[in-house]
Amino acid sequence: MKVDNLKIASKKFKSRLIVGTGKYKNMKECADAIKISGAEIVTVAVRRVNISDRSKPLLMDYIDPKKIMYLPNTAGCFTSKDALRTLRLAREIGGWKIVKLEVLGDKKNLFPDMIETLKSTEVLTKEGFKVMVYCNDDPLMCKRLENSGASAIMPLAAPIGSGLGIQNKTNIKILRHQTKVPLIIDAGIGKASDAVEAMEMGCDAVLINTAIAKARNPFQMAESMKLAVISGRKSFLSGSITPSLQGSPSSPKKGLI
Repeated sequence: MKVDNLKIASKKFKSRLIVGTGKYKNMKECADAIKISGAEIVTVAVRRVNISDRSKPLLMDYIDPKKIMYLPNTAGCFTSKDALRTLRLAREIGGWKIVKLEVLGDKKNLFPDMIETLKSTEVLTKEGFKVMVYCNDDPLMCKRLENSGASAIMPLAAPIGSGLGIQNKTNIKILRHQTKVPLIIDAGIGKASDAVEAMEMGCDAVLINTAIAKARNPFQMAESMKLAVISGRKSFLSGSITPSLQGSPSSPKKGLI
């Protein structure tokens, strides 16, 4: 059987679930949930998570970057200037070149500022970064990001942390048909069925933080999301039957007694 790996830039991963490291009660809970999820990539908000001050608890003490890939992101950045500075800092601190870019446009809904995002992507790719880009689900803008050298397109399903699930299925389907790099749903996943739906639509992976971290039982939800992503991917690869408004008998019509 052909190995079905997720490929981002030059790296391969068995898991198609990416997990965030924010909003947990503490770092131990975060680490335990991530272990249960089976995720091989975790996002790290460079401006919010301690990865350099050894006088305080370090994320590395709980999540081994040699076993799980850290994906530095620019959470909390509202300008291209701030985002570029943050990712350059991440490269200096840990040598990270595969990064997640997000440049937010407003503090209420946390939608991406696509003009600043595109500008940042163009600069970062020229500097040798492999950029995974948080973006809206506009097919035209997503194609411009891809043409600018983005290593992954990461459209939101719904506002960050909202748990609303995929709100614009048509655009996600269009993106699936046009996007040649990995297409990863980022933001808005609320429950396991949302993750299944994203994977059944052909998305290459999903990124989940709030839905796991803020669940009543984060560990059980982490396992649920793990299984959901696996199930949805297998369903997509299996090739679903064509929907029909008419019934189709399971038993043969000929040879009836």
